[in-house]
Amino acid sequence: MMPQPYRVTARREETADTVTLDLAPLAAPLPPYAPGQFTMVYAFGVGEVPISISGGENGVITHTVRSVGAVTRAVCAARVGDTLGLRGPFGAGWGVPAPFGADLVLVAGGIGLAPLRPVLDHALRERDRYRHVLLLIGARTPGDLLYSSDHAAWARAGADVRVTVDRADRSWTGRVGLVTALFDELWLDPGRTTAYVCGPELMMRFTADALRARGIPEPAIRVSLERNMRCGVGWCGHCQLGPLLLCRDGPVVGYDHAAPLLTVKEL
Repeated sequence: MMPQPYRVTARREETADTVTLDLAPLAAPLPPYAPGQFTMVYAFGVGEVPISISGGENGVITHTVRSVGAVTRAVCAARVGDTLGLRGPFGAGWGVPAPFGADLVLVAGGIGLAPLRPVLDHALRERDRYRHVLLLIGARTPGDLLYSSDHAAWARAGADVRVTVDRADRSWTGRVGLVTALFDELWLDPGRTTAYVCGPELMMRFTADALRARGIPEPAIRVSLERNMRCGVGWCGHCQLGPLLLCRDGPVVGYDHAAPLLTVKEL
């Protein structure tokens, strides 16, 4: 429960309100993480917030953080050389590797690309293990796209990268529309597809429904859910979603578990 000190060693501005921080341990590093897990990030004197791990190796942890409140605003304001506290890693991950020969479909909405990036990194490192690696990215505007400079490199490494935005500007020459519309361009083999979906809750529901309509079974569709996490270890109950405590039983769950919960207004 005690945050470990980590120093900011690199800072990259992704969008107007989102930054990526590389954090190196000042003492013993946290245990190795699995794709899909998160840490509790402590901004000293401000508070603590759960942030999905978006990469890192050799003890370094990478977080991509969007400024949406007091704590994330303080984390985003951290500069190279500043110190933050980390606890974790916590939670259930994406469940990689997927079966040998599988088709992987990664569907990201907005900041949801950050928790999916470790899955993509794994898939590209183990490219010979999988038949197809499809990355579908959606954002509100071109200015909200994460990791834009990496998209071409991911395609060269073997991913089929397709990007769409809800609203285009004059500079945008790509697709316009919801990310679910990209499924109309694809042929998916239901028996070989494993899907990983992360983004706003409504987007994940529509995406999962579109995947189910194409015959992909609910347990093969994995989604990352978000609720108000405080302790990270299932003690406080703030992240309860029906029978699930998402910091312990999630944040990643199969859609067979998520579907009956996401339609209940009280949850």
